[in-house]
Amino acid sequence: MIYSTLIRPLAFRLDPETAHHLAIAAGARLGWAARAMRSATRIDDDRLATDVAGLHFPTPIGLAAGFDKSGSAIQALAGLGFGSIEIGSISVDPSQGNPKPRLWRLPDDQSIVVHYGLPNDGVAAIAERLARTHLRVPLGINLVVTNRGAGAAPLTADQIIGEYAAAARAMAPHANYLMLNLSCPNTVDGRDFFADSGHLGACLTALGETRPQVPVFLKVSPLGGVEAIERVLMAADTHDFVSGFMFNLPPVKPEGMRTPEQIWRKVPGAVSGPPAAALADFCIRETFRRMDRKRHVLIGAGGVSTAEDAYAKIRLGASLVQLLTALIYQGPGVVRAITLGLAQLLTRDGVKHVRDVVGVDAA
Repeated sequence: MIYSTLIRPLAFRLDPETAHHLAIAAGARLGWAARAMRSATRIDDDRLATDVAGLHFPTPIGLAAGFDKSGSAIQALAGLGFGSIEIGSISVDPSQGNPKPRLWRLPDDQSIVVHYGLPNDGVAAIAERLARTHLRVPLGINLVVTNRGAGAAPLTADQIIGEYAAAARAMAPHANYLMLNLSCPNTVDGRDFFADSGHLGACLTALGETRPQVPVFLKVSPLGGVEAIERVLMAADTHDFVSGFMFNLPPVKPEGMRTPEQIWRKVPGAVSGPPAAALADFCIRETFRRMDRKRHVLIGAGGVSTAEDAYAKIRLGASLVQLLTALIYQGPGVVRAITLGLAQLLTRDGVKHVRDVVGVDAA
């Protein structure tokens, strides 16, 4: 109530990116309070604790990459009750991202349009920051090629692949898992490069040569339908270190938005929030049907605003679920609300453990 009646109205008077930076700055200063925050938000329910890719997650509800891009506020964010934190996307070199403005709110859809373009502090500064930090939940690090701006010379295929391998080598010692962002919708090179199966295979081979000691997930485009899903599964099949998959936002605007088209027609970027749910759910279901479930798992994101949203993605095949945009519209209490609501849904349906319903609606 405090967030919706006081904090959000004040925050929404600010430019969206300014409000975002203020939230991260506040979180960075509240790391000392993480233990007290965690005690207030923790939900101890063994039915929600799950082991994925050899890691223990106290709940399946995690923070998606894109909120804390450089790992500045992870202790406070974990204190909100998340079962995992994913930071990034992080590149070898620092990046300023795309020119401003690059973030817009669509309140009618409880959504945002994101065109950040991967700003981050680079692996050296972030590795130093993480070396001083310890979390009680798994930390995922999302990796990407450096966005050097519209005027920069395009990278060769070998350079792009080399940047992923170098970033993985630098960040793996600080991560519980790595997420390779292979389809960023907000940079031209990152959007289509890995649609070429040869590029994807070469990147995975290069990554394997770094001998990652943590699970690796692939964050891929949701476009291309079943054919694209099968291409990703085939590429990952010969690389044992690949633990699973996740789907990115599409670079196109989804259908059926409530916001009038004239508001968003000329706005660049990807829509994050409820309008992204339908395509994400399709990809989760179709991948779960086809993947080797003894080897691979899915992380679901896209439009998770309620416990019902999270439950739906789990029932379609996601072992873990991530959210981001719901924080903006509902505030930090949404994490506990969704986690508690998920436990209540398990009780309603007589489910003994959340893993028992992974994929039950994928048939």
